[in-house]
Amino acid sequence: MQILVNTDEKMKGGEDQSARVAADIHARLDRFSKHITLIEVHLSDQDGKKSGGSDKRCLIQARLEDRQPEVASDNASTHKGAFSGAVKKLQHVLETSLGKCSQVKGADTIRVGD
Repeated sequence: MQILVNTDEKMKGGEDQSARVAADIHARLDRFSKHITLIEVHLSDQDGKKSGGSDKRCLIQARLEDRQPEVASDNASTHKGAFSGAVKKLQHVLETSLGKCSQVKGADTIRVGD
Protein backbone atom coordinates (compact mmCIF):
# COMPACT_ATOMS: atom_id res chain seq x y z
CA MET A 1 0.00 0.00 0.00
CA GLN A 2 1.60 3.21 -1.20
CA ILE A 3 0.77 6.47 0.60
CA LEU A 4 1.14 9.95 -0.91
CA VAL A 5 0.68 13.05 1.24
CA ASN A 6 -0.05 16.34 -0.52
CA THR A 7 -0.28 19.73 1.18
CA ASP A 8 -1.04 23.18 -0.12
CA GLU A 9 1.49 26.02 -0.07
CA LYS A 10 -0.05 27.50 3.12
CA MET A 11 0.95 24.52 5.27
CA LYS A 12 4.15 23.76 7.11
CA GLY A 13 5.37 20.35 8.22
CA GLY A 14 7.21 18.74 5.36
CA GLU A 15 8.70 15.27 5.70
CA ASP A 16 7.96 14.93 9.43
CA GLN A 17 4.26 15.57 8.92
CA SER A 18 4.14 13.20 5.93
CA ALA A 19 5.80 10.46 7.98
CA ARG A 20 3.31 10.91 10.85
CA VAL A 21 0.35 10.83 8.45
CA ALA A 22 1.68 7.69 6.71
CA ALA A 23 2.26 5.93 10.05
CA ASP A 24 -1.26 6.77 11.21
CA ILE A 25 -2.74 5.55 7.91
CA HIS A 26 -0.86 2.25 8.27
CA ALA A 27 -2.03 1.86 11.86
CA ARG A 28 -5.68 2.50 11.06
CA LEU A 29 -6.10 0.98 7.60
CA ASP A 30 -3.56 -1.84 7.49
CA ARG A 31 -6.25 -4.54 7.68
CA PHE A 32 -7.47 -3.36 4.25
CA SER A 33 -3.98 -3.21 2.73
CA LYS A 34 -4.41 -6.26 0.49
CA HIS A 35 -7.25 -4.41 -1.30
CA ILE A 36 -5.65 -0.93 -1.44
CA THR A 37 -3.04 -0.04 -4.04
CA LEU A 38 -2.65 3.68 -3.26
CA ILE A 39 -3.84 6.18 -0.68
CA GLU A 40 -3.63 9.90 -1.41
CA VAL A 41 -4.01 12.36 1.45
CA HIS A 42 -4.67 16.03 0.62
CA LEU A 43 -4.31 18.52 3.48
CA SER A 44 -5.26 22.13 2.89
CA ASP A 45 -5.97 25.38 4.69
CA GLN A 46 -9.05 26.98 3.18
CA ASP A 47 -8.60 30.46 4.72
CA GLY A 48 -4.83 30.76 4.93
CA LYS A 49 -3.70 33.05 7.76
CA LYS A 50 -7.22 34.24 8.56
CA SER A 51 -8.64 32.97 11.80
CA GLY A 52 -11.92 31.18 11.69
CA GLY A 53 -13.85 28.01 12.31
CA SER A 54 -13.41 24.79 10.43
CA ASP A 55 -11.04 26.01 7.74
CA LYS A 56 -8.63 23.02 7.72
CA ARG A 57 -9.57 20.30 5.26
CA CYS A 58 -8.43 16.73 4.72
CA LEU A 59 -9.46 14.62 1.74
CA ILE A 60 -8.34 10.99 1.52
CA GLN A 61 -8.72 8.84 -1.57
CA ALA A 62 -8.14 5.08 -1.42
CA ARG A 63 -7.57 3.38 -4.77
CA LEU A 64 -8.73 -0.20 -4.58
CA GLU A 65 -7.88 -3.23 -6.71
CA ASP A 66 -10.63 -4.03 -9.23
CA ARG A 67 -13.00 -1.42 -7.70
CA GLN A 68 -13.76 2.26 -7.93
CA PRO A 69 -11.77 4.53 -5.59
CA GLU A 70 -13.30 5.43 -2.23
CA VAL A 71 -13.08 8.99 -0.90
CA ALA A 72 -13.65 10.60 2.49
CA SER A 73 -13.12 14.17 3.67
CA ASP A 74 -13.55 16.26 6.78
CA ASN A 75 -13.18 19.88 7.88
CA ALA A 76 -12.03 20.96 11.34
CA SER A 77 -10.28 23.80 13.13
CA THR A 78 -6.96 21.88 13.05
CA HIS A 79 -5.28 19.69 10.44
CA LYS A 80 -5.01 16.89 12.99
CA GLY A 81 -8.75 17.03 13.63
CA ALA A 82 -9.60 17.11 9.93
CA PHE A 83 -7.25 14.18 9.25
CA SER A 84 -8.65 12.14 12.14
CA GLY A 85 -12.23 12.73 10.99
CA ALA A 86 -11.45 11.84 7.37
CA VAL A 87 -9.65 8.61 8.37
CA LYS A 88 -12.59 7.55 10.56
CA LYS A 89 -14.98 8.18 7.66
CA LEU A 90 -12.75 6.24 5.27
CA GLN A 91 -12.57 3.31 7.71
CA HIS A 92 -16.36 3.18 7.76
CA VAL A 93 -16.57 3.41 3.96
CA LEU A 94 -14.03 0.61 3.51
CA GLU A 95 -15.74 -1.60 6.08
CA THR A 96 -18.99 -1.15 4.20
CA SER A 97 -17.60 -1.64 0.70
CA LEU A 98 -15.10 -4.42 1.44
CA GLY A 99 -16.83 -6.04 4.39
CA LYS A 100 -15.12 -7.01 7.59
CA CYS A 101 -11.87 -8.59 6.43
CA SER A 102 -10.76 -11.81 8.08
CA GLN A 103 -12.86 -11.47 11.21
CA VAL A 104 -12.72 -14.62 13.34
CA LYS A 105 -14.86 -14.72 16.45
CA GLY A 106 -13.12 -17.76 17.90
CA ALA A 107 -16.28 -19.71 18.70
CA ASP A 108 -18.42 -22.28 16.91
CA THR A 109 -21.75 -21.14 15.59
CA ILE A 110 -24.95 -22.46 17.15
CA ARG A 111 -26.46 -22.81 13.68
CA VAL A 112 -24.60 -26.03 12.83
CA GLY A 113 -26.84 -28.67 11.22
CA ASP A 114 -27.00 -32.21 12.50
